[in-house]
Amino acid sequence: MPESVKSLLKKLSNRGPHRVLRGDLAFAGQPGVVYTPASGLGLPAVAFGHGWLTSVDNYRMLLEHLASWGIVAAAPNTERGPIPSHTGLATDLLTTLDICREVRLGNGEISVHPNKLAVAGHGMGAGAAVLAAGARSDIAAVAALFPAPTAPSSETVAANLRIPALIVAGALDLHASDSNATQLAATWGGPVVLRSVDKARHNGVVEGRRVLAALGAGKYERNTAKLTRALVTGFLLNTVGNDKSFSDFREVEAHIPKTTTVDPHAPIEPPKPSGLNQVRAIIGR
Repeated sequence: MPESVKSLLKKLSNRGPHRVLRGDLAFAGQPGVVYTPASGLGLPAVAFGHGWLTSVDNYRMLLEHLASWGIVAAAPNTERGPIPSHTGLATDLLTTLDICREVRLGNGEISVHPNKLAVAGHGMGAGAAVLAAGARSDIAAVAALFPAPTAPSSETVAANLRIPALIVAGALDLHASDSNATQLAATWGGPVVLRSVDKARHNGVVEGRRVLAALGAGKYERNTAKLTRALVTGFLLNTVGNDKSFSDFREVEAHIPKTTTVDPHAPIEPPKPSGLNQVRAIIGR
């Protein structure tokens, strides 16, 4: 008998069965990190883009979590300044995937399957992931966590994508001016599910102290981060890991506890702009 979504969510909220190794992408010419299972051939891989004014260190638990479930998770550590290039981060995501695919990782006991590639990200990194997916035909899935607007527009690119996407947003700021989660889902050209996490804000997944947290722009939310890790892990295990038991994590009709499936085409009231939100919308987060 298939496991219930609730049971699978509880399982995915905990670390997986694999011992995790950490590597430095700089050895291959790309600043960043890679987390892998201790062994495995033909594994799925995801390149992850960080948010505005953050680094890969702020997503360590997320990347380790994915690796513990058998997914090679790598993240470039570039475009960290106050005025980043979204296109530059997208390019670095693609370079990161190339390294994972072409280089034997660990002691040669780890390899990535060329047809099991995904991109993901948080905030501006989510938008950069969409830009990266639009530039390559070998990417099989996108996970956009609390996406923010980018230049060029990620929505324009999304309209031409036919691959599955998971878009996660915070229920408390889903329709804020610095979130384009709804617009991204509405324009996506392929199968897409938009889920809002109950009582969550967009910066809740960012680990550790941040400069903006001191200014009231958001702080780490343990429950938000834990649930988000489970959502993206289940989605990737199904889409690029080819594990059908996690199919509910890509289905609009599936009821997942502590989340709400959002209809991106439902009418909404225009968000009230604020000074900080306008700055974020211009330069990413």
